[in-house]
Amino acid sequence: MQAQQLSISFAAPFETSLPERQAMSFRTQPPAPARLNRCQLFGPGSRDALFEKMAGSAADVINLDLEDSVAPDDKAQARRNVIQAIGDIDWGAKTLSVRINGLDTPYWYRDVVDLLEQAGERLDQIMIPKVGNAADVYAVDALVTAIEAAKGRSKRISLEVIIESAAGIAHVEEIAAASPRLQAMSLGAADFAASMGMATTGIGGTQENYYMLHEGAKYWSDPWHWAQTAIVAACRTHGVLPVDGPFGDFSDDEGFRAQARRSATLGMVGKWAIHPKQVALANEVFSPSEKAVTEAREILAAMEEAKRTGAGATVYKGRLVDIASIRQAQVIVRQAELIGA
Repeated sequence: MQAQQLSISFAAPFETSLPERQAMSFRTQPPAPARLNRCQLFGPGSRDALFEKMAGSAADVINLDLEDSVAPDDKAQARRNVIQAIGDIDWGAKTLSVRINGLDTPYWYRDVVDLLEQAGERLDQIMIPKVGNAADVYAVDALVTAIEAAKGRSKRISLEVIIESAAGIAHVEEIAAASPRLQAMSLGAADFAASMGMATTGIGGTQENYYMLHEGAKYWSDPWHWAQTAIVAACRTHGVLPVDGPFGDFSDDEGFRAQARRSATLGMVGKWAIHPKQVALANEVFSPSEKAVTEAREILAAMEEAKRTGAGATVYKGRLVDIASIRQAQVIVRQAELIGA
């Protein structure tokens, strides 16, 4: 450990509990749920032959889909398939979630009612697509609450939402604060692009015409950056996990990695997989490296030594580390511990 003590004192004494409180103002920032969410693997509810393979995958979250990947004529059967699979298949320690149909369809209420009245206690979460405002979340929350009480369900169902519209991004903070059940929020790039009138048919990634010129050379920017940043800020404000959505070209591993790394850098905790090969890519990007974990632990040790000697900061490998550095290091170490568990 390369650490050198500085004679720096802050106005307030250093406390190890402070970083965990995320004290950024008088009102403290709540922590996001302490669970792994590096990869969310999606599969159509109408293709029950895939369920066992999904359960055996390395994804942290399984999303059984009743929405976009299921044709209207197959909705009822897909729902039955999912209800059966929730109880019959060993899902291990994965978070098990079902994406219901949108609130603008005649299917969603039956999705919720049948899932909570007929499926077993193994179900963890319901994903609400195309959320445009807090009232959308409230509607599902109210129905879930009533059914849980009526049926005496012992496990409290959590919620996750997808931002897929101009209205969703405009109301993103009120959505993030809409329910204590809410644990995660994702960006759905395809429907979001359509709602915004974006001139693209790509799902995630850089876009051919979204570039800058410098001395005749093209430099491609990320058209999803601002929406992702808005989602991360809203989620971190209200203790929700921010997740990147799908990357449509599952033949482009490097394109997936590049988008995932940008998302991770912005503060997102994971990404969707719409093909099994994307699971390993997401886990790779959203798992801290051994080097990063070692460095984080050394930073925590250096700050403990600074605390013991009454200093508020120290130097680690030639750079100043202080309370803010503790917060960053704790995130990495906590993630590594969850993966190890």
